[in-house]
Amino acid sequence: MTYRYDVITLFPEMFGVLTTCGVTRRAHERGIWQLQTWNPRQFASDRYKTIDDRPYGGGPGMVMLAQPLAQAIDAAQHDQRVAGLPAGRVIYLSPQGRRLDHARVVSLLAEPSLVLLCGRYEGVDERLLNTVVDEEISLGDFVLSGGEIAAMALLDALIRQMPDVLNDAASAAQDSFADVTTGGLLDCPHYTRPEVYAGQAVPPVLLSGNHADIARWRRQQALLSTLSKRPDILARAREAGQLTQADERFLALQSSAIKPNP
Repeated sequence: MTYRYDVITLFPEMFGVLTTCGVTRRAHERGIWQLQTWNPRQFASDRYKTIDDRPYGGGPGMVMLAQPLAQAIDAAQHDQRVAGLPAGRVIYLSPQGRRLDHARVVSLLAEPSLVLLCGRYEGVDERLLNTVVDEEISLGDFVLSGGEIAAMALLDALIRQMPDVLNDAASAAQDSFADVTTGGLLDCPHYTRPEVYAGQAVPPVLLSGNHADIARWRRQQALLSTLSKRPDILARAREAGQLTQADERFLALQSSAIKPNP
């Protein structure tokens, strides 16, 4: 299966990092995923290539016009259909959207094509959102200068979950949030050479060769990390019945010594 992503953006050059660096580049070169960018200025109706205007009712900043964005989206979806793919759902990267998480990333992998809309300025005309946008996605409760960085983050998260992208498929399956068998806990700490660095030694259990002890230690460290950094995730795993009796006994011994982050 080949995935195709079309991005509506005023700054298509920003997305070059995905096709020229790291695992996303290698996957792109192997044809696992494809990228097409569309600059809404190409669809502007005046000779000045205007893509924004002042907001009705006054106020600071500018608002992106609906017409050039809508035509860019139409062109992207038409191109997807010509390529034999379904016209992709339109996702608007916005701080007002649903916060992106691993579960949503995985669910989006079921769709071979998507159209990502990157806003700028104060946002886009609300009527465009009402008529052509299927979903809004946010990286979190903060504001970026535009949707490009959020779109690249979403694409990177999608691509690394695709089959045969990573050298070891277990790498993605064992990421923080990813391993549903553990309740989506944070990942355990990792170590590599040298055995001693900055006065800190690698935990002896990792050098023991005892795989059962190593697995137990990693599970316990994942529990500790989640308890300390993201107790909300630990609570969800407990509510879902994904913590074992051994997990609960370990946490009962440790929780009094751990001060959760505010």
